[in-house]
Amino acid sequence: MSSGVVPPLGVRTSDDYLEEVLLTVKAKNPAEPEFHQAVQEVFDSLRLVLAKRPEYRAAKILERIVEPERVLMFRVPWFDDQGQMQINRGFRIEMNSAIGPYKGGLRFHPSVNLGILKFLAFEQVFKNSLTTLPMGGGKGGSDFDPKGKSDNEVMRFCQSFMTELSRHIGPDTDVPAGDIGVGGREIGFLFGQYKRLRNEFTGVLTGKGLNWGGSLIRPEATGYGCVYFASEMLKSRRDSLEGKLCLVSGSGNVSQFTIEKLLELGAKPIALSDSNGVIVDPDGINRDKLAWVMQLKNFRRGRIQEYTNQFPKALFMAADPKLDHNPLWNVKADCAFPSATQNEINAKDAANLIKNGVKLVAEGANMPCTLPATKLFLDAGILYGPAKAANAGGVATSGLEMAQNSMRMSWTREEVDERLHKIMIAVHRNCYETAAEYGTPGNLVNGANIGGFLKVADAMLDQGLV
Repeated sequence: MSSGVVPPLGVRTSDDYLEEVLLTVKAKNPAEPEFHQAVQEVFDSLRLVLAKRPEYRAAKILERIVEPERVLMFRVPWFDDQGQMQINRGFRIEMNSAIGPYKGGLRFHPSVNLGILKFLAFEQVFKNSLTTLPMGGGKGGSDFDPKGKSDNEVMRFCQSFMTELSRHIGPDTDVPAGDIGVGGREIGFLFGQYKRLRNEFTGVLTGKGLNWGGSLIRPEATGYGCVYFASEMLKSRRDSLEGKLCLVSGSGNVSQFTIEKLLELGAKPIALSDSNGVIVDPDGINRDKLAWVMQLKNFRRGRIQEYTNQFPKALFMAADPKLDHNPLWNVKADCAFPSATQNEINAKDAANLIKNGVKLVAEGANMPCTLPATKLFLDAGILYGPAKAANAGGVATSGLEMAQNSMRMSWTREEVDERLHKIMIAVHRNCYETAAEYGTPGNLVNGANIGGFLKVADAMLDQGLV
């Protein structure tokens, strides 16, 4: 496919070329630091690829892969319970469909903007590639905040949002899922409106209710998958999670099921957090305590500080924006599972984790570590599982839900969990072997970035000028 394609003029080395493309990305996408960060992290790994595969450079694969195939931005008007009209902004970034329909979550949160969703969509392309399933990458959402809203307000917003989004999605085109602020309630309202508008019952969304096309294990999948990946990392050094002290940030879906699977594999989780602060329980968060947290967060919508009222031995540390570090990451432990949000671990946090003896970091959230933090972990030689590999279990199980929808059947809980486990083993093997093949054994960041990229890039070469 590369014959007849003229390489870029005036660029002498791969490093020069990568820097030139990165500068172009920053110039064309100003004020989008998260997107710039995600692109830079992947490009840092691709330095190892371009010398071996010059056809990517000749065909301008990098210039194409950083450009979304489609960016949708739209107005979402809705009425609140007082009859007042409210206006939010909706988005869908359809990033890359070279290996399958766009696939990725919807996020409802006040922080949502174009740059954050482009970073998430870009990450999703490589994450989905690593799952071994035929899924492209996309992401979407709104700056709508479901917190404090009534069910009727959330329903009216979701119906307005889907009225526009329905024009652009479909089971063979783009299959959204949930993310921050979009759980079973929101997916239900979104799916109901899609069905009304399109007069069809299809697998257009994943994370659906079990009675109407959902998959068992889907709510648990990101957390379970992250722990399965961590277990494989430890196996590479003839170790296991048994008896390990574990720090888990966040207290939502991913965090809850990370703790559930850690307990199943014999680890001792001792921490959780939310935007108000951190709890550390020296006795460990056992199954009964986890059930209490699930009730607090999933039904009462309470704050994690209440944990210390119920379990007085636990310590609460309030969030302090003046601090240059998060006290959660300054607790002695063996493993860390950042599962809250992007860039929650900075260089100071990484140094504290290393100082306190952490030997493994597995990312449950999307890009929770800054680039300097990532470098510290890699330089220290600890086991580091980047998000696009470690938290791929959620979208992998979404892919399994799509397969079940296509076949009009449901697998058992055990079948789905077994398939998820096998996928996470395969993801780790791909990252581990690719890192070694490209001269950086043990560097799963390089392994994930290169392994995910190669599949998508080769498909783009095969499909011509796309």
